Amino acid sequence: MTGIAETFGKARAEGRALLVGCMPAGFPTVDDSIASMVAMAEAGCDVIEVELPYSDPVMDGPVIQKASDIALANGVRTRDTLRIIEAVAATGAQVVLMTYWNPIEKYGVDAFARDLAAAGATGMITPDLIPDEAAEWLAASDRYGNDRTFLVSPSSTDARIAMTLGHCRGFVYATALMGVTGARSQVSQQAPDLVARIRAADPDMPVGVGLGVGTGAQAAEVAGFADGVIVGSALIRCVLEAPDVASGRQRLRTLSAELAQGVRNPRR
Repeated sequence: MTGIAETFGKARAEGRALLVGCMPAGFPTVDDSIASMVAMAEAGCDVIEVELPYSDPVMDGPVIQKASDIALANGVRTRDTLRIIEAVAATGAQVVLMTYWNPIEKYGVDAFARDLAAAGATGMITPDLIPDEAAEWLAASDRYGNDRTFLVSPSSTDARIAMTLGHCRGFVYATALMGVTGARSQVSQQAPDLVARIRAADPDMPVGVGLGVGTGAQAAEVAGFADGVIVGSALIRCVLEAPDVASGRQRLRTLSAELAQGVRNPRR
């Protein structure tokens, strides 16, 4: 098993789900983002999802867009993101990258797969890259041992889900609802059905559910039917809306701990 699959397996053996916490690289600065990600891991996030800021984030809602815009305005670049991953992974945290495809193509697919592995990330989530168009990434990820996570949604056919799972390694990302990211007042009712369809196609593939989770209670609800709970906007808002860096980091620790408690007490 790959590193992240082992982490999922350990959580499953403990009778709980895994918590994936997302933060854009370089938000609001490179050093601040490293400190935020380390704080999230220390407070209970099992995996840190580092998002590479991008100017046209088609899946991201307003919170992640604003945070990414701040990071880009402050000059963060792809090589900075690799340095951030290396710093966070060096603390012992499990790290995965989430990125749109254009920056990877610009960097060079083979070179990026090599440098991502060297930085210590387990692999990559690619929201706008489908397996049908991923031949170069599939080859490079095999060459350097990167996990690859593709997305499925409630609108995916059973045949599409099966095909996508056949190309995933590590885990599959199940988008709990149609639309962009952002915390919601309640968990999507489509999510349990989607997870059941994924498990019918491949019972062994870990399933991470994202889009909409923002509280410990919601995390516990999703942990009742999924292997992983992915949280982004709610965590980023802790920093984005804070009056200063110190209070933002404390809010981030508090919410991370609440979410971690939720996934450790799943509602079944």
